[in-house]
Amino acid sequence: MHTREEKMEAFGRLLDVLDTLREKCPWDKKQTNESLRANTIEETYELCEALMKDDARGICEEVGDVLMHMVFYARIGEEQQRFDMADVCNKECDKLIFRHPHVYGDAVANDAGAVLKTWEQMKLKEKQGKGTLSGVPQSLPSLIKAYRVQDKARNVGFDWEERRDVWKKVKEEIREFEAEVEQMDADRAEAEFGDVMFSLINAARLYHINPDNALERTNHKFIRRFNYVEQRAQEQGRNLRDMTLAEMDELWEEAKHLPAEE
Repeated sequence: MHTREEKMEAFGRLLDVLDTLREKCPWDKKQTNESLRANTIEETYELCEALMKDDARGICEEVGDVLMHMVFYARIGEEQQRFDMADVCNKECDKLIFRHPHVYGDAVANDAGAVLKTWEQMKLKEKQGKGTLSGVPQSLPSLIKAYRVQDKARNVGFDWEERRDVWKKVKEEIREFEAEVEQMDADRAEAEFGDVMFSLINAARLYHINPDNALERTNHKFIRRFNYVEQRAQEQGRNLRDMTLAEMDELWEEAKHLPAEE
């Protein structure tokens, strides 16, 4: 691992490289906050994919790509005389210090749960006059947003007294969804299905399951098994469109016994 001085030197090198590209590269010259935004989202998802795979080499590379974007936004801010990288770093340090009174002050937090409670309390102090849910970005993906609003509500005491009670709500929402589907009312069925999903996300939160990670694991599992079914059908000279559901189910059962991925 590198020394503190080597790390600082490497970060300075990144700043220098970005400055040079901004001044001399035609593509980098024309970029704006808006033009970079979509690329930033893509790079963030690529980092998330590397994290899901626990791919150290990939994580290192993708962290670098995301960091480059942060440096780029700071450079644009400096050009507009609004802020620079020093402002970014100092503001973040001040925020972290303020939100960790158990480290930098006299508060006490002996476990991760207490730390999270303190963190939310300090965030509310920062946002005096704003609602509890005001800090949840509107642009978050719906599944993650549902988890975050539920978690923030929990921090002010709005939660189930006993987590097992959530299953009554899940079953109630499923019944209501089934009733609307039977009535063939598409709009009401969509609303009730949203309630089903929201209640299941609530259950996941109460049982300390990250619903986004859980769904992504299932996505990967389905893709892996379906690819197997498709490949086996091709090996047998068959096309999935010409096979019966029973024939595909037979291959699906084979796929369920594939060795687990590392």
